[in-house]
Formats: sequence, structure tokens, C-alpha cells
Amino acid sequence: MKLAVIGTGYVGLVTGTCFAETGNQVTCVDIDERKVEKLNNGIIPIYEPGLDVLFNRNTAEGRLKFTTNLAEGIEGAEVIFLALPTPPGEDGSADLKYILKVADDLGPLLKQYAVIVDKSTVPVGTAEKVWVHISRGAKIDFDVVSNPEFLREGVAVDDFMKPDRVVIGTKSEKAKAVMNKLYAPLVRQGNPVIFMDERSAEMTKYAANAFLAVKISFMNEIANLCEKAGANVDDIRRGIGTDSRIGKRFLFAGIGYGGSCFPKDVQALAKTAQEYEYDFKILKSVMDVNARQKGKLLPMIKAHFDGDLKGKIIAVWGLAFKPYTDDIREAPALENIRALLNEGARVTVYDPEAMDNVRNVLGNQITYAHTSYAALDDADALVIMTEWPLFRTPDFNKMNLLLKNKLIFDGRNVYELDQMKEVGYTYYSIGRETVTPEVAQQA
Repeated sequence: MKLAVIGTGYVGLVTGTCFAETGNQVTCVDIDERKVEKLNNGIIPIYEPGLDVLFNRNTAEGRLKFTTNLAEGIEGAEVIFLALPTPPGEDGSADLKYILKVADDLGPLLKQYAVIVDKSTVPVGTAEKVWVHISRGAKIDFDVVSNPEFLREGVAVDDFMKPDRVVIGTKSEKAKAVMNKLYAPLVRQGNPVIFMDERSAEMTKYAANAFLAVKISFMNEIANLCEKAGANVDDIRRGIGTDSRIGKRFLFAGIGYGGSCFPKDVQALAKTAQEYEYDFKILKSVMDVNARQKGKLLPMIKAHFDGDLKGKIIAVWGLAFKPYTDDIREAPALENIRALLNEGARVTVYDPEAMDNVRNVLGNQITYAHTSYAALDDADALVIMTEWPLFRTPDFNKMNLLLKNKLIFDGRNVYELDQMKEVGYTYYSIGRETVTPEVAQQA
């Protein structure tokens, strides 16, 4: 099939590349001339494991192309994906200006029947708005379909190529047949393609992300209670995660969620509820809990240093909002680094992928280390913000030679408490007891 993908951000680039991998002819369209030039020169603007292999193969074999020309990009396309940003507006609602602008432009350019697919995360009723905007200039038949993405950054290629499910919102039998044909190679093992109306599909994406945010925030609240009650949140996670009704995933306590989806989508769903005069109390609580949780480490750090961080050198491991990505949108690390700087601390950071993105935001306010160990040199403490695998098994003997103090504030519960007792560190984490060398000796 011939496909067009409008927008070459995270979702658009993964979508276009993966559909090319299944043998389709895909043209990706973006108004950013510099980005398109880089893509045409083989430079991928995002970090996503495995994407480079598929990108290089399909561009080399001519199945994946890039252009800034919308008319050229959609020519002959049976399916046109809209993978455009929907940033939160000042009131928290999703801003549809990019999608509706493209919808206006598409109408006069359509020369044959096409299925227009909302791939972006959009509020309930967006498909209807897109249809209206396209129809103003269209002279041929078309359908607008909602097909939300459920890609997890860091494993997006696997998620796309082996989806748990495919959700498609359409009332059109013609569009349904086209979408069934398109997704057939990806669901050969029997994972479901679930058809529903457009509004339900749009709501499904928000409901999924909001529910996962609820799970994370619930565990963070349990962790906070554990600290007061003397319980261990990791034991509780294992105790409830083996219950098939609950499941093991998204039960890790930490310093809150970030990224491009959860914060924006929870906020947008709350705004939708407000528009329909429904008081969605759980979502309000989730947003409050997450905002509070992001700042959880700073009081611990200040208390340890008797309230004075002026001149202290703090090493930070991890900047991305999660491992296996360079995405720093809404990342807890940024908020914490700014707070540390405001307290007069000096901050040295290391992240395997996200440092260039942070440099674009914070510039020379902080120091960027070339390795995880280099970040520790002469530091008063280590703070862990992202649970990259390489942080899990460090050489503690080497760390001891670099750090001024054997002191770790762990926002992701990377280490086991017994391990910290064994290596003699003062160790603060989330929802667990604080480890000190004195406690270790008594034990």
C-alpha cells in the first residue's frame, strides 16, 4: 500500500518506518526543512532502540522517503496518517491547531478516496472536527479514522511491530477494510484489532494513559505511607503484583512520572471531563500526587546537609524521563536540578542519551560529564533520577575513590537495601528505610 505520514516527530517517524518495514511505500511529510534534510541524509533526530536499523534498511530500499511538500507526499496515498503535536494549551486542553491546519490543507489536495487517520492523541470529537475541516475543500469521498498509538518510548519498535492490540475508531465499512488490510501483517499471531466508534477510540487512549498514571501515583502514595509506617514498598509491590487482577507493571515507586504522554494526557482528560461538567476527582488527585512526588528528594538532601546546599557538588545520574530514550519532556530530573541550583548547589550530570537535549535547555548552568564515574569526581553526593541499566551494577570501589561522601539519594530504588548496607553507604530511597553505616554495623 502507498501511505503518507504527516509529521516526523516521535510517533510519526516510528509509524512511517515500521509500516515501510512491512512492505508499504511510505512518504513522511514535515514542514521543518532542516529536519527533512537530516532525515534524507540518514540522520535520525530521536533516540529509539532498533529504529536506526529499520530506518536505514527502508530508506536504502526506497520504501521510506521524506519531503516538505504536502501535495507530493500524499499523492496516490490510500492512507494518510496525521501524527502531529497536540501540546497542552494554557487551560490544559489539547491544542489542535496543527492537526486542523493540515486538515484544511488536505481537502483541496485529495484526488482519490483516502482514509485519513488521526494517529496523534486527541480529545473526544476530534475526528468529527477533522472531517469538517477536510470536507470544506474536498471534492472526493474520504473517511476519517481514529487509530491511537500505544507506543512506549524505549521499546516503541517492538510495540509497533508486535502490538498488544490495535484500536481503530470508524463507522465506515470501507475504511475498516482498508485498515484491516494495513494492519494484517502486524497481528498474524492473533492479537486483536478492535473496532469501535471514533469517540470511543479517542477516549481509549486517554483512559489507558490515565489508568497507568493512577497506578504509578497510587504506588508513590503507598511508598510515602511506608516511610512513616516502617514498611518496604518493594515487598508490597511484589506482594500485590503477583495478583493477576493487578499485574506487575507500573508498580515501581519513584519520583513521579514524566514524558510526553502521561502528564499531557491526564491533564487533557481532566479538561475533557470539565467540559462535560463531570468532576473527575481521581485525575485531580493523580496530578497533585505527581507534582508533589517530583520534589520528594530535595527535602531529604537538604535535611542531610542541615539545610545548607551552598557550594555542595551534587552528581546526578539520569536525565531522561525514563531509560532507553533521550526524551526529557516533563522529566523529574530537570525540576530537581533547577531546585538544587536555586539552593546554591553545583550540579554535574551524566545520562547515556539525553545530555544534548538538557544542554539545549540548561546550557552551562551545570557540568556535563563524559562518563557516569566522571560525574562523581569530588561530589558531595550522588542523586539517581533515571534507572538506566548501567547504573545498577557500578564499581563501588571506584565510586568510593571519587565521591567525597559515601552518600546516595536514589529516586528510582535502583539498589537493594542489603547491598547498600554491605558497601557502607548512607542511602536514601523511596518508600523504604534509610540505610546508614551505623545501622549496618549494628545489624
